[in-house]
Amino acid sequence: MENQVLTPHVYWAQRHRELYLRVELSDVQNPAISITENVLHFKAQGHGAKGDNVYEFHLEFLDLVKPELVYKLTQRQVNITVQKKVSQWWERLTKQEKRPLFLAPDFDRWLDESDAEMELRAKEEERLNKLRIESQGSPETLTSLKKGYLFMYNLVQFLGFSWIFVNMTVRFLILGKESFYDTFHTVADMMYFCQMLAVVEAINAAIGVTKSPVIPSLFQLLGRNFILFIVFGTMEEMQNKAVVFFVFYIWSTAEILRYPFYMLSCIDMDWKVLTWLRYTMWIPLYPLGCLAEAVSVIQSIPIFNETGRFSFTLPYPVKIKVRFSFFLQIYLIILFLGLYINFRHLYKQRRRRFGQKKKKIH
Repeated sequence: MENQVLTPHVYWAQRHRELYLRVELSDVQNPAISITENVLHFKAQGHGAKGDNVYEFHLEFLDLVKPELVYKLTQRQVNITVQKKVSQWWERLTKQEKRPLFLAPDFDRWLDESDAEMELRAKEEERLNKLRIESQGSPETLTSLKKGYLFMYNLVQFLGFSWIFVNMTVRFLILGKESFYDTFHTVADMMYFCQMLAVVEAINAAIGVTKSPVIPSLFQLLGRNFILFIVFGTMEEMQNKAVVFFVFYIWSTAEILRYPFYMLSCIDMDWKVLTWLRYTMWIPLYPLGCLAEAVSVIQSIPIFNETGRFSFTLPYPVKIKVRFSFFLQIYLIILFLGLYINFRHLYKQRRRRFGQKKKKIH
């Protein structure tokens, strides 16, 4: 009896890359577990089926395994993990065809080959998703970057239009009506900068960075830039007219209310006074801006006719001269169409913003 070798109950399961063994021994201390020449050697003092004794067993694996193993002791068992050298499915655990009496399947972890393949694919997909998230950045990081980018864009635009507004206001208070006639030469460079930067706003709407609808953003961008770069920018005769003052002043007034509202939205702040101004001041400002732009176009028509700038003659046999003023007249129609589109869009925004509060009161 003294020379009898006691073997514990051992349960096993596998995956394509790993083998799992569960040794039913409790209160194990200082186990000797190793792999030599593809054979697992186990010897430990513990409490098993034959009471508190020394238990041991040896298993020669069916195929090659890595000599390094990992084991974990719990109060009731010893869990051993062995890595296969080649990722594949084994038909059995041991080299000998007859299963040892102490060895049995671990049905708690048991999977057939197809299920194991599905689990392996799921783990691989999870790993790839983690790598993708790490390379692209977490959703929280991307949201923070987007908010920071939009905050800086709105801040720059706010500072630019504020400079224009303050400059024009101070000059008007000092010079009176005389300031009307050199407005373009005083603030045009900053207005060029702000309006060229506004292209970013339309791009943001188009690619989904912001939730703004594309068509109203595009109408406003193209309309303003047509007035600024074509009507004012190419005709020196227009640059000294008083209408430039009113166009620029209305534009800058609208924007110094709009951009701070967007800045605070980026940091989840809502200043009620600014919100009310943002959704109310457009009611007088947009029609006034449209009227000022229409006046500038009407005043530019005789100048374009006189200079012949941007006019052209159709090729033979038509040979009709097409004056640029014809396109300006078409633009006047588009201008008021754009006003309708923007007015309708902003009215819907205002109703959504303040209409819900009225419903709650009733």
